[in-house]
Amino acid sequence: MDASLSWIKAYVPDLNVSDQEFLDALTLSGTKGENYHRLDNNLEKIVVGQIEKIEQHPDADKLVICQVNVGTEKVQIVTGANNMKEGDKVPVVLDGGRVAGGHDGGPNPENGIKIKAGKLRGVESFGMMCSIEELGSSKDFYPNAPEEGLYIFPEDTEVGADAVEVLGLHDTVFEFEVTSNRVDCYSILGIAREAAATFKLPFKAPEVKVEETSEKASDYISVEVQDTDLCSRYCARVCTDIKVGPSPEWMQRRLASCGVRPINNLVDITNYVMLEYGQPMHAFDLSTIAGNKIVVKRAKDGEKFVTLDGQERTLDKDVLMICDGEKEVAIGGIMGGENSMITGDVKTVLFEAATFNGPNIRKSAKRIGLRTDASGFFEKGLDPNNAEAAINRACQLVNELGCGKVVSGMVEAGLPIKPLKRIKFEPDRINKLLGTDIDEQTMLEIFKREELEYDEKTNEIVVPSFRQDLIGMCDIAEEVARFYGYDKIPSTLPKNAPTTGKLTFKMNVEKTAREVAQFCGFSQAYGYSFESPKVFDKLLLAEDAPERNAIKISNPLGEDFSIMRTIPLNVILTSLATNYKRRNKDVRLYELANIYIAKELPLKDLPDERSQFVLGFYGEGDFFTMKGVCEEFLGQIGMADDLSYEPKAGKPFLHPGRQALIQYKNETLGYLGEVHPEVLDNYGIGQRAYIAVIDIPAVLPHASYSRVYSGIAKFPAVTRDISMVVPTDVLAGDIEKMIRQRGGKKLETLELFDIYEGAQIEAGFKSMAYSLSFRDKEKTLEDDEVNSAMKKILNGLESLGISLRS
Repeated sequence: MDASLSWIKAYVPDLNVSDQEFLDALTLSGTKGENYHRLDNNLEKIVVGQIEKIEQHPDADKLVICQVNVGTEKVQIVTGANNMKEGDKVPVVLDGGRVAGGHDGGPNPENGIKIKAGKLRGVESFGMMCSIEELGSSKDFYPNAPEEGLYIFPEDTEVGADAVEVLGLHDTVFEFEVTSNRVDCYSILGIAREAAATFKLPFKAPEVKVEETSEKASDYISVEVQDTDLCSRYCARVCTDIKVGPSPEWMQRRLASCGVRPINNLVDITNYVMLEYGQPMHAFDLSTIAGNKIVVKRAKDGEKFVTLDGQERTLDKDVLMICDGEKEVAIGGIMGGENSMITGDVKTVLFEAATFNGPNIRKSAKRIGLRTDASGFFEKGLDPNNAEAAINRACQLVNELGCGKVVSGMVEAGLPIKPLKRIKFEPDRINKLLGTDIDEQTMLEIFKREELEYDEKTNEIVVPSFRQDLIGMCDIAEEVARFYGYDKIPSTLPKNAPTTGKLTFKMNVEKTAREVAQFCGFSQAYGYSFESPKVFDKLLLAEDAPERNAIKISNPLGEDFSIMRTIPLNVILTSLATNYKRRNKDVRLYELANIYIAKELPLKDLPDERSQFVLGFYGEGDFFTMKGVCEEFLGQIGMADDLSYEPKAGKPFLHPGRQALIQYKNETLGYLGEVHPEVLDNYGIGQRAYIAVIDIPAVLPHASYSRVYSGIAKFPAVTRDISMVVPTDVLAGDIEKMIRQRGGKKLETLELFDIYEGAQIEAGFKSMAYSLSFRDKEKTLEDDEVNSAMKKILNGLESLGISLRS
């Protein structure tokens, strides 16, 4: 949104601050200013001069010598311009003055070009006469300026006057970034209201008084709105005896400052009101309106319509059309039709101002491929009351510009105007929300500056219709904060909430998982929670496997991202496969992955979202390497004891003889193992790979970071080694469990230091050797005590079919 400071000052006349102060103050109060530029930047010592005499240069056919009266003196200027004559008044840059630079590729765009007295082909020249481009402007600002040559002032311009002031260039254009909810600020009046409230100055709205004829608008036009869901209000007024011509300079300047090119008085009036009030308008030639009737209704699918730009548009049933008694004459809220355009022969004009459904306008403009300034306003959702105010303002300008007569009355149709919104005034809640201690009277003064009325009887804030963003108490609190000053609000801690940041217990466990994985050489992987149903086949899951009961995405990016994952292995295996194809050796990856288990399908409640610690590697290492990483993690969170492994894991994607469930006190925490060869082929991994999955929610109830200090042992340990012949189906875990059970409290440690299967051992058996350490914390152990413990251990091992190796 561009706005000139002079236009804003028309409604805040007491505003007297620098450009930077204005920009900073409005930004702090919530109307963010992006930047600004002065129209008179680098324009110095430029006056209105009158050419009194023109002579041909003696040594140059394309140069002339001018004697110019600049008010205080006469100066001689040599120029190559040829569009002036004696008596013309032109802008003159005096010796030592400055003009804009860089617009035509010239030097010093920031500092401009300094003009110095000198000689041109031997003739002295004491200044320069300017074109409008050399003053840093263009024909968009000054349509009457010539394409090439000097700018010519009107005959009644005072000689010697400040040319920059006469041209209206002592002004600043600000660029504001307005949020979509503040539709009122997409207007000069909206910005002016914000400025008045920010600087605590009175806001002077334009006084709209329309001089009307004795005729009635209802005798000229009737209006019917068939689709009130797309058009809640349609206002129409009629102007007769139209005289099309250029608009006055002040209007042209204001339009151009906002980036709108002046065209003629009728078009300029509608554009001026759109910028001033934020309400787009349209003007029809009433003679083209068949039956003197306006009907607002939906278009038909496939219907064609030619807009003002001469393009044929294809419509559908959701596009709103403005029609007369026979045909469509405009696309509502977007652009008028070629069949009702204003020409120089127009005698009677129909002005329309309406309120359209914002989302519908946005979607319609996108579908038909036509986005205009008007649609940009309408799509934000406008104030229904603004339509009448804007159309009356347009009629007032018709009076002021003398371009027609206004017929009495307004014809309108649509839905009734809703009553003004009311919000309960709760100063205590506002202070609690903001963390402030602002008194009630200060709040009411802020509301008054913003034109928010206070109803003492009901203790309510009455919101004006142009502030559609104010809905509840939080919005009212924001208004207090904006104009009280965000910089004045002290820093406070939130009440009834933790004020010391720390990780949750679950986050600490996950942090430990990351640290252990990275310590063991694993790099973190990140994967999507969406995946393909083909994953289940690649992992060899049975048709009735519970993992196949996945949640389907209603609007997936594609088949490969169409379900929520129920098993976390695909990301790790895919990443391992990618690394393998790129010939990376010894790759280790981990992920803290979420899986989503539906309680029932179709989904009626939130799924069970579970975080799982997933490890995968290929290269150096084996099953026991992965087992060691898992035990390191579980040991770090206080679960080293009571761990066991169940080899009959039943995971089809793991090697049948090299897999196990990870259990803690007979509760399954996860699984690990070597990836099934067929699965490796499905992923394109050409060597053995190993994976492990630990379910974090299953770990949390047992995890603990409590540690109890035990001093250095005062008494020596007694060590015994045992070498055993063990049936191959007996697991090391079962042996260790038995040893610990029978060894009692005095058994301090046990360690497997040898395992052997070969020719010297009977088939179906293996040799295993353990080192056992005993210690009593109260005294030195005697041999009888150790022998007694060893006897119990050996008796227990015999029950497992184990015998001592001779």
